[in-house]
Amino acid sequence: MKIFQREQRSLFGEILDWMLTPLLLLWPVSLALTWLVAQSLANKPFDRALEYNVHALAQLIIVEPDGRIQFNLPQPASEILRADESDMVFYQVLDPQGEFLAGDRDFPAAHPRYNMPAGEVVLRDDELRGIDIRVAAMWVRLPLSTDNALALVQVAETREKRSVLAAEIIKGVMLPQFVILPLAVLLVWLALARGIKPLSRLEERIRARKPEDLSPLNHRGVPMEVVPLVDAVNDLLRRLNESLATQKRFLADAAHQLKTPLAGLRMQADLAQREGTSTGELKRSLEQIGRSSMRATHTVNQLLSLARAEGAGTGLQRTPCDLAALVIEVMQDLLPLALDKHVDMGYEGAEPGAAGVWLQGNATLLKEMVRNLISNAINYSPSSAEKPAVVTVRVLPDLLARVVLLQVEDTGPGVPQDERDLVFQPFYRALGSEADGSGLGLPIVQEIARQHGAEVVLEDAQPQRHPPGALFTVRFRAMRSAISLQAASAY
Repeated sequence: MKIFQREQRSLFGEILDWMLTPLLLLWPVSLALTWLVAQSLANKPFDRALEYNVHALAQLIIVEPDGRIQFNLPQPASEILRADESDMVFYQVLDPQGEFLAGDRDFPAAHPRYNMPAGEVVLRDDELRGIDIRVAAMWVRLPLSTDNALALVQVAETREKRSVLAAEIIKGVMLPQFVILPLAVLLVWLALARGIKPLSRLEERIRARKPEDLSPLNHRGVPMEVVPLVDAVNDLLRRLNESLATQKRFLADAAHQLKTPLAGLRMQADLAQREGTSTGELKRSLEQIGRSSMRATHTVNQLLSLARAEGAGTGLQRTPCDLAALVIEVMQDLLPLALDKHVDMGYEGAEPGAAGVWLQGNATLLKEMVRNLISNAINYSPSSAEKPAVVTVRVLPDLLARVVLLQVEDTGPGVPQDERDLVFQPFYRALGSEADGSGLGLPIVQEIARQHGAEVVLEDAQPQRHPPGALFTVRFRAMRSAISLQAASAY
């Protein structure tokens, strides 16, 4: 149970609650324990007085020569025994046969003899005439007795002095606590407020920053417990700075790439509008305008695809996907492009629905990745009707390793070793390439693969041949679903 309830959780309030709640809960327990200790302390001196009185009365019991037992209490001694400003004192003396000798007849009965050793005072709490009393009792061995006869002596007093003393002890102990407790709460409050001041200073430093300032926060003056939080914020600032830099570079490159086809469109439009332009020149200008518009459209589409792939993030919707079926569907869509480029395009590997070709992913993004890999291979493989290029697409499942490989192999010039990392950067295009493209296909492939936890590897298709060609391999983690297990059993 919390003492201080708040609608919004506060670090100051949480620590204060956990510090003050035990203190305030233990205070009543301390009161109860102090009361018990005070009662015990108050009983001790008065119990010793009762024991002294019992021994004093025991010495007054005498045995006559004829065997009679008498108890002689002088009148002054009786008056001293009874005299007390606060409490009433009672006593009783019984002979070995239990016959009354002196004192108060209605005195509470004592414990049996076998529970009280002779000569030992036993103390107990009891009640006399409706009043709580403290009793001291002792069995006394009679002098000159041949049969070990025992007489009983009991002395009791009311508990008024004891209660007064216990109350005085309680007051002496607890009254200072009523001053100390609020002072302790105040000191805890002040210490806690001072302890969290570094957090307030850190907040002021962050608020004083300009929006464009993404430099790391300084650890100066930060408590050791807050250093991991500052490190996490610095890591977030670093990643945010890198993301903003990437966006700025991407926008600059995109503007540069779109500027070229747009400039070409404007130039060709100006040429077509010149006076004296022949029909053939006008036709050529229109053809250039068409190619430039197609290039601009392709670049915009690739930019949208890359933005969609990067923006999927953790919100990517995943479903069981048959990779072989997706690849064959994309190949059918790209067949007209392959025929137009005189490219021999073929498929090898597992059939749709076979064991190990299922994976958990987004079908739209996966088809976009396959489309970019195959169209990249078609566009960058020099081909003619006399000597057609060959593009081979494979889906190879590995049931033991629980992976499925997507391979796209071509007979083009390949990619030099020192450029294989660069081709995955946006807008980078290999030198000497005459293929028309935007330089975004492979970055899209890598981003989609990353979203699916896959790895993209680029290597020579046939290193011993010239040109060696290119082989792109995407390694996916296969799915162990009911569909995949059923297909595996039939494979």
